[in-house]
Amino acid sequence: MLNSQMPRGHRLRSLELLGLFLGLPVVLFFMRHDFRAWLMVTILVFATICTIVLLLDKTFDRKRLWNRAGLKTEIGRILIFLLVLTTIPVAYLAFTEPERLFAFPRRAIVTWIFVMVLYPILSAYPQEIIFRAFFFHRYRSLFEKESTMITASAVAFGLAHLFLANWIAPVFATFGGLLFSWTYARSHSTLAAGVEHALWGNVLFTTGLGWYFYAGSIGAT
Repeated sequence: MLNSQMPRGHRLRSLELLGLFLGLPVVLFFMRHDFRAWLMVTILVFATICTIVLLLDKTFDRKRLWNRAGLKTEIGRILIFLLVLTTIPVAYLAFTEPERLFAFPRRAIVTWIFVMVLYPILSAYPQEIIFRAFFFHRYRSLFEKESTMITASAVAFGLAHLFLANWIAPVFATFGGLLFSWTYARSHSTLAAGVEHALWGNVLFTTGLGWYFYAGSIGAT
């Protein structure tokens, strides 16, 4: 991404991308035991900053932060993919850790309900502002092909899960990031990507794989 022929503005933007989406995750990995208590606050603060940057940028189409029409167009495909691909985490847990399968709603139904309601609002949508709306607009000039930008966004999303210190979170997050990035590229809607992210997050927490995405699991896996 960095080369001597690149305009100075692009080089600076590239360094910014690498610092925020590669350097920061590496730093947080080594600070994970202290950082885990601040995860939700960090996501919300970062999402707020990204939103402000986007709103102050006159070239940004603000409709992309919501765009219900985009969600309406994509919701059918999102649900079909969800229904088909949910078999992956269920099968994985059934064969490797059957004791975790659907353990969360069975053992802590009230907490599970709170997670199902709050996760989409406090985590999924703010993350989509960061990794889709902000990432796609801020760094679009660095990628010649949209497919490359989709991949870069997905990789950045996977790297953001490194601090959880297990292989499942970054790997599944990267594949999830490909889905969410593809949805955003197709719909131009953060809402559409946010709904898809929220549905997948709730599925993972319900099936039991969400344990590996839970900051409280650090040091316990």
